[in-house]
Amino acid sequence: MALSLGFDIGSSSIKCAVIDSDQGSLVASGSYPPEEMEISSPRPGWAEQNPETWWDHVKAVTKMALFRASVDPHLIRSIGISYQMHGLVLVDKDGAVLRPSIIWCDSRAVEIGKKAFEHIGADHCLQHLLNSPGNFTASKLRWVRENEPKIYGRIFKAMLPGDYIAYKLTGEISSTVSGMSEGIFWDFRQNELSRDILAHYEIDKNILPKLHPTFSIQGAITQDAASELGLKEGTVVSYRAGDQPNNAFSLNVLRPGEIAATAGTSGVVYGVIDQIRYDGLSRVNQFAHVNHSNDQIRLGVLLCVNGTGILNSWLRKNIGGGLSYDEMNRKAVEVPIGSDGISILPFGNGAERVLENKNIGSRILGLDFNRHTSSHLFRAAQEGIAFSLKYGFDIMNGMGMNITVIRAGMSNMFLSPIFRQTFSSVTGAAIELYETDGAQGAARGAAVGSNTCTIEEAFRSFRALDSIEPDQRERTAYTNAYELWLEHLAKALEE
Repeated sequence: MALSLGFDIGSSSIKCAVIDSDQGSLVASGSYPPEEMEISSPRPGWAEQNPETWWDHVKAVTKMALFRASVDPHLIRSIGISYQMHGLVLVDKDGAVLRPSIIWCDSRAVEIGKKAFEHIGADHCLQHLLNSPGNFTASKLRWVRENEPKIYGRIFKAMLPGDYIAYKLTGEISSTVSGMSEGIFWDFRQNELSRDILAHYEIDKNILPKLHPTFSIQGAITQDAASELGLKEGTVVSYRAGDQPNNAFSLNVLRPGEIAATAGTSGVVYGVIDQIRYDGLSRVNQFAHVNHSNDQIRLGVLLCVNGTGILNSWLRKNIGGGLSYDEMNRKAVEVPIGSDGISILPFGNGAERVLENKNIGSRILGLDFNRHTSSHLFRAAQEGIAFSLKYGFDIMNGMGMNITVIRAGMSNMFLSPIFRQTFSSVTGAAIELYETDGAQGAARGAAVGSNTCTIEEAFRSFRALDSIEPDQRERTAYTNAYELWLEHLAKALEE
């Protein structure tokens, strides 16, 4: 038996999965901590987490998964890592973390990215970087240079969250082309680190990690790491990808025209194309997909809405009165499509790329104290999340993607029948649901990267659990609710 292990380093929890590489099947999994991890916000629009906390949770969840698997750790041949994208981790020459990680939903670098877009030139940025520098990792690194010069002066390496976990495992600091592209460090025309970004932000390229292919031997775990995790010293790390490219991989989305979606804290629709394309307003993003190379263009077009599942979580904590998500769903079913006139804009988790980096906050509109209850809010929230993804979905279709089928894991918001049906009906696309997650994708990627199996073999047991078709009978009701939501969004954007 050959096993592979995958980690998914999220902002809510750390997940771990053990996969039987011979059969392509799940052996065991775990998630830690039991409650969602805290995101610190020292100032409005800021979002930080301590990378050392991620490592502590990695150790805890590894032991949990190994216990559940009841297998000899020596059978684990490879490790894969998926991680929250766009974060910034800084370490000194001794590998000590210099400051909390500035994570994906932090908005502090928006103006820095905007100025860089104007200075370097919109056309040049879009043609070479495929994106505006925006609020991505490179801009966050520049923010540290401008605002925390003493910390910046001590930087030995600047990493992404997954690079840090790989470093803790192997003692080696490295990254991938896909990772550099998500940080907006990569020039797709020159196939190298962007000289324009490095020059404009005055970043020494030596503080960026060396690069490995996504599927490759990227190091072996040290004796110390093996002892802390209960694994075998020398087990290879052979796959690394940001959470959204990895989510697509976990759903076997690798070919042009295929689409993946997820709706956790943030919501994402991610499609693969084989040509260099971009949105002129940079409302969706293009990154190197896990199977991209100089010889074979495979780009992931990513629509991200920061405020999605976090809205549902906020309602449960503050309005739900102790209800579970299932109980909230049952109450929401009592309310008709359109939530009796309530519309919720879910954009309350930082600046939104799809809104051209505006931070309009979340809004509840049309609330009537005499008619509406918590049940209406529960349904309106799920509809608002689906509508926000539909808004970006139309931008992707405008790039020529013609989306008709979406693959998603049976988790997070996709556990809700209301969300699934609303999303399918308002977009007109069928949804295929699979039993997978980011940790399983990372484990399958590790098996491929270590040459234990091929991609086809890694997905040999992969089958859809369910399929949701658009509800043609209620199409008018969904369309009317979406158009009302769009009117509210347009007014909010004009303010």
